[in-house]
Amino acid sequence: MKDSTKKYLGVLGLLTVTIIWGGGFVASDLALETLTPFQIMFIRFMIAVVIMTVLGRDSIRTITREEIKCGIMLGAALFGGFALQIIGLQYTTPSKNAFLTATNVVIVPFIALVIYRKKIPVKSLIGAGMAIVGAAVLSLQSDFSIGAGDILTLACAVCFALQIFLTGEFVGKIRPTVLNFLQMTTAFVLSGIGLIVTGSFHFAPSTGSLLAVLYLGVVSTTITYLLQTVSQKYVDETKSAIILSMEAVFGTVFSVILLHEDVTVRMVIGSMLILAAVLVSEVSFSAKK
Repeated sequence: MKDSTKKYLGVLGLLTVTIIWGGGFVASDLALETLTPFQIMFIRFMIAVVIMTVLGRDSIRTITREEIKCGIMLGAALFGGFALQIIGLQYTTPSKNAFLTATNVVIVPFIALVIYRKKIPVKSLIGAGMAIVGAAVLSLQSDFSIGAGDILTLACAVCFALQIFLTGEFVGKIRPTVLNFLQMTTAFVLSGIGLIVTGSFHFAPSTGSLLAVLYLGVVSTTITYLLQTVSQKYVDETKSAIILSMEAVFGTVFSVILLHEDVTVRMVIGSMLILAAVLVSEVSFSAKK
């Protein structure tokens, strides 16, 4: 298979991930009706670990020390992003939480610059800038003050950006099934610790919440992160971050369709800006071809 074809398949894989994650907003909203945030994280990662154990049982038997090291780093970054996002949401508004989380699009290329002095393509910078403006139009309200919740959410964005960056770094040398298994196992263990610390031991989920968590665990976690890991073998981390930012677009679409949220001019403009950012970042593929 030609390299250009692999790149396009990688982009298609990442777009699929964003569509599924967009549906995850609705699932999370339903799950939160009768479950706490750490209960949701614990269950979704437990489901992911079980499935990845079955799928990768042969590979797991031969895990190396280097793979364990990489998997723990990736899982810690993933857990940090989810945990800080949830905690930050308690001290800030959902719109500001969503916008500040989306800044991981801008942070990814600068992590690459700081760690490896990796040159940032101009098109990626333009695409990242457009994506963050689109996320701002889509999510940000009139209050621009910075509080404790905002700082925690920015830290969450750094963790998600680091997860995207590390995935791009590790997929070339670590088996995807092993890397994803270790990532989910680490996040599951850390979620269990969070569950103990917060004392969220009483589980009384409704049928709707259980179905929502099943979706989050099987589809929105196991399938998506495995697909992300494989797809990032062919798409660099900056373009990956820009493409993954379309999660906000699909999240808005599913919220309108399933939760009957009102469509506003801000939604339309923000979604168009993010879509344009993805297209701009992909122009270089055609140029190379």
